[in-house]
Amino acid sequence: MKLAVYSLKKVLFEGEAKLLNCKTAVGEITLLDNHETFIGVLKSGVVKIVDTADREHFFEINSGFLEVQPKNQVRCLVN
Repeated sequence: MKLAVYSLKKVLFEGEAKLLNCKTAVGEITLLDNHETFIGVLKSGVVKIVDTADREHFFEINSGFLEVQPKNQVRCLVN
């Protein structure tokens, strides 16, 4: 999936990813390739990303929004 994670000050991650795990208002979710479209509110916690080279990236966030778009694109706006 094409994943972009933006904060107010910088781009935290932009590229291809195999997995995104985060806490939302309705619980913890894991997104994989070709996930159904989705819009959610992110809660405080750690966002975990596994890129296509199997490297893990972790980001501590306070809040944010998550949008899964058609054509395997995911965007996160975090604080």
